[in-house]
Amino acid sequence: MTTAAVVLAAGQGVRFNSALPKVLHEAAGRPLLGWVLRALPPLDRVVVVVGRDAAAVRAAAVQWGPDGLVVVEQPQQRGTGHAVRLAAAALDGIDTVLVVPGDTPLLDERLLAGLLDRHAASGAVTLLTATPADPTGYGRVKRDEGGDIVGIVEHRDADAAELAIREVNTSVYAFQTRPLRIALERLTTHNEQGEEYLTDVVGALAGSGVGSVQAPTQAAEGVNDRAQLAVVAQQLRRRILHDLMVAGVTVIDPATTYVDAGVSVAAGAVRLPGTHLQGRTRVAPGAVIGPDSRLVDTVVERDAQISYSVLLEASVGVGASVGPFAYLRPGARLEGGAKAGTFVEVKNSTVGEGSKVPHLSYIGDTTIGRGVNVGAATVTVNYDGYDKHRTVIGDGARIGSDTMLVAPVTVGDGAYTGAGSVITSDVPPGALAVERAQQRIVEGYAERRRRRHEA
Repeated sequence: MTTAAVVLAAGQGVRFNSALPKVLHEAAGRPLLGWVLRALPPLDRVVVVVGRDAAAVRAAAVQWGPDGLVVVEQPQQRGTGHAVRLAAAALDGIDTVLVVPGDTPLLDERLLAGLLDRHAASGAVTLLTATPADPTGYGRVKRDEGGDIVGIVEHRDADAAELAIREVNTSVYAFQTRPLRIALERLTTHNEQGEEYLTDVVGALAGSGVGSVQAPTQAAEGVNDRAQLAVVAQQLRRRILHDLMVAGVTVIDPATTYVDAGVSVAAGAVRLPGTHLQGRTRVAPGAVIGPDSRLVDTVVERDAQISYSVLLEASVGVGASVGPFAYLRPGARLEGGAKAGTFVEVKNSTVGEGSKVPHLSYIGDTTIGRGVNVGAATVTVNYDGYDKHRTVIGDGARIGSDTMLVAPVTVGDGAYTGAGSVITSDVPPGALAVERAQQRIVEGYAERRRRRHEA
């Protein structure tokens, strides 16, 4: 038996008040559509129906969906039934169709696989239903006196008795393809919205057998506005953190720890409160992140420590330390045992093994060798107003506090710079470079100044 999924991702999401299509809004580091596509069990075909900003939604579907994914465009959004009818052209040779909304990120593979298993023993259609505390807005599942499903009525079309029904439709279905095709061709727009409702197919197929699977209320929640998006994102983060902790990661305070879906954290790592790990960040065993640190697309190797810092597209080597209050920008690389300390900014630079930039410094477009000490308030002056230039500091060099290294410039192995110097020429290995005016002493200056002020 062949099985396909149709993912409905053409909606406008009016209540989002956004220029971005609803299904592309992110929750826990992944667009809503991405969560849905990753929740699908193994299938023979996946079809995504796109509408608003079709090109952008198509790109996301291809990124997050399986190989061979088929995209069908719905130029005019005339209802869910119309969307599935358009998708039916891509279902030749398919026996069973799983229909899933593109805005239900809490669905998981096990639940959808269970629906398909139940459908194999059902008739023409099997529904995923739920019983929320507040069913407002959901279509109600209508059953006869024997408990069999006879149809679904949308909330805005329901009368008082139907609104009293607690069991709701989650808009997730498994259909036999042939009866689905026939029922789709018979859909009308005789309803308040003037749309082709996919829910009308259920009533049309009632005589052919309609089964159901009860889902946890939260599992099939859709996202219709930004408030719901925030709630769903919180639930997704809880799942991610739960899985990490079960796998051996220490999370001191899950309530203040944020980890995106694309992040990898190894067992033995520690997350302190206020930690945000985003994008493709990778954290190795023994690394301690936090408190109050944000890492985006950053690699942290084993036993490194990062506190009160922001790292973007950076790399932190074995046993290296960052912070407090450091900023590592794209291209920053700390080798093993290196340090970027308090109020240090590093951009597009390598800090060599065991080297230290402890305080109040800017390191940009620089290569620092091994065992270097960079004094407080050092700046590598990398920009001349038109182009960026590189600074090279050799192994074992000592850079005095408040040194300006005006690139392009090289400080040789083992060389020194005097505190307060502006270095504009290369410094040979082992040499001392000092650039500052001779100190002048003006005796009695303070007393004369006081007298002038009194006068």
